[in-house]
Amino acid sequence: MSASASVTARRIAAALTAGALVSVVTLRASAADHVRPDRAKVQITAVQYDSPGRDDRSNRSLNREWVEITNSARRAVNLDGWTLKDEEGHTYTFDHYRLEGRATVRIHTGIGRDTRTDLFQDRRNYVWDNRSDTATLRNDHGRFIDDASWGHHRHGGGHGHGHGHGHGHR
Repeated sequence: MSASASVTARRIAAALTAGALVSVVTLRASAADHVRPDRAKVQITAVQYDSPGRDDRSNRSLNREWVEITNSARRAVNLDGWTLKDEEGHTYTFDHYRLEGRATVRIHTGIGRDTRTDLFQDRRNYVWDNRSDTATLRNDHGRFIDDASWGHHRHGGGHGHGHGHGHGHR
């Protein structure tokens, strides 16, 4: 091979190597661009669908019926406009509530004063059926986020976590 062909071959090899390195760096940067930073993970983590003690519809008894929702991500999530609904259509809509990162809120059925950790539906009747029901959480666009089911599902099967505890008041 002539000296000029050898120089040309080295230049081509150097150009190919440089191009490959640029491609690797570009791939790594673009892959990093698509990683979602700490996506929020909001879910129903517990349901107390059977108020402990007598089901006498007292406010105390109503508030012992609750659903817990947990944000397992580090960043807070604005739940304004999100809904929590049972199979019969009883719906609680979150109003100006922000669930902090790695925090849990308990949504009670009865009347009470909302705090950072406890919200109240302000109802005078039980919501969650003790024999079977499903608690469904949807975001402010109506998109399914999570659910928890217990007992025999009248809609056949169903999905969910079955987090609840209790017996029957309906």
